[in-house]
Amino acid sequence: MIETLFPKRLGTSFRWLVVSSWVSNLGDGIALAAGPLLVASLTESAFLVAFAATLQWTPALLFGLFAGVVTDRLDRRRLIVTVDLIRTIVLVVLAGTIVTDNVSIELVLGTLFVLGTAEVFVDNTASTLLPMLVEREDLTVGNARLMAGFVTLNQLAGPPLGAALFAVGWALPFTTQAALVALGAGLILKVSLPPHGVDSDERLQVRREIAEGVRWTRRHPAVRTLVLTIFTFNITFGAAWSVLVLYATDHLGLGEVGFGLITTLIAAGGLIGTLGYDWITARVRLGNIMRIGLIVETLMHLGLASTDRPLVAMPIFFVFGVHAFVWGTTSVTIRQRAVPTSLQGRVSSVNVVGSTGGLVVGSLIGGVLAQTWGVTAPFWFGFAGSALFVVLIWRELRHISHEDEPVTRTQQKTPK
Repeated sequence: MIETLFPKRLGTSFRWLVVSSWVSNLGDGIALAAGPLLVASLTESAFLVAFAATLQWTPALLFGLFAGVVTDRLDRRRLIVTVDLIRTIVLVVLAGTIVTDNVSIELVLGTLFVLGTAEVFVDNTASTLLPMLVEREDLTVGNARLMAGFVTLNQLAGPPLGAALFAVGWALPFTTQAALVALGAGLILKVSLPPHGVDSDERLQVRREIAEGVRWTRRHPAVRTLVLTIFTFNITFGAAWSVLVLYATDHLGLGEVGFGLITTLIAAGGLIGTLGYDWITARVRLGNIMRIGLIVETLMHLGLASTDRPLVAMPIFFVFGVHAFVWGTTSVTIRQRAVPTSLQGRVSSVNVVGSTGGLVVGSLIGGVLAQTWGVTAPFWFGFAGSALFVVLIWRELRHISHEDEPVTRTQQKTPK
């Protein structure tokens, strides 16, 4: 079983990377439900609930490109450990304010911004490690293992656990997350990376290094199309998902635990999509996978906007999960195959800025729509906007194909 999950040819460091990722993902999955529930418990304003999502997504827009430069300059393992320790301290402080009854909506919103900033640097750096550890032909296997942990722990197990812990005590999910983040940081120290980073005398100005990453992305058809697509569709997705906690608890009447179960159901669909990914890509071109996924996402918004019945909404969330994780695995694999190691951090950060830029814009729109016309208004906006974006971006998706994935970096030997 161990050989199946962690093939020996991928090396010991790959195994430690996956285990560290799984542990951290469980902690983040717990917060995925506990964070919105804490905000919703402290305010009745739909706008503030949506604004909380905005604050978590804004740091990537503000600091994403700089995080890419830092990732390519510094020791990536040490960077992850340092930032994860900062996250641990912030979570412990938040839990302390809850226990002492000093928590407030302003404090929580500020904490979400700080944690979101830290995650920008951790997530961007972590996304560059796998191509340094395995050969190009093994990236699909490696990403499938990482994605399986993300689906099962971050999305499937974490949210209902976080909701259940929150129901027991508001501080409990955040202390649990702090312990798991700290453990993940300790495990990443066991990963052995090949030499990387840039000496101080070889570094360019930050603006020039950022420009290099942006320029490379703009000139590569497949990666450019991915960034453009994720930006446009995250506007509509961000509008709807920014008020998901209100949609689940108020509109569907599911309560706190029910909100966590929605994320679990999405993850269950994602697990099916991840397990069937090899079968899908062997039969369907990547460009067509993207086209089908965008149609699915458009119809999902329509279905959720049209119903207030949990039995109708739940299958929609499941199908969306299949689409979301097939899309995510495709996007990451294409980018990692195409981008040189020295540019992985900066190109990844361009993708992050595009992704979160759409989320920030969408969440602000969603907050205004929900406050003015009700919690289903962002989903109607999601349907109309997605339908328009499908038409506008349809032809660009021709760039997403296996032929657009050239080998552009010297292959690294797998550390043992």
